[in-house]
Amino acid sequence: MKFELTPKMEAGFWGVLGGAAALAAIGFMFGGWVTGGKAAEMAKLQSEKAVVTVLAPICVEKFRQAKNADENLGKLKTISYAWDKGTYIREGGWATFPGNTESNSAVAQACAEMLGTPAK
Repeated sequence: MKFELTPKMEAGFWGVLGGAAALAAIGFMFGGWVTGGKAAEMAKLQSEKAVVTVLAPICVEKFRQAKNADENLGKLKTISYAWDKGTYIREGGWATFPGNTESNSAVAQACAEMLGTPAK
């Protein structure tokens, strides 16, 4: 027995297929749908931002509690470029936390920005 589509069933099949394709296109383009890889990437970025948000104030406090904090702050303020300020913080060890042997450059950068901003 051979299965044949009637013209009405064929039209319905193509309508369902076209509707599914249109739904997917609209969902991914305008509906905010993302693939699993994109969702994982977005989650990673959010977690990295959260880490910086939590650790930067600790870095600032470590900087301020150092023996020669005023001298270090003076040196930091003489540095012109933001990247170099982050490097100064990183090399000073203020952005290195227990359990890590290396400093976090994003934390160092945020720390330098916080130290350069007057307290509110």
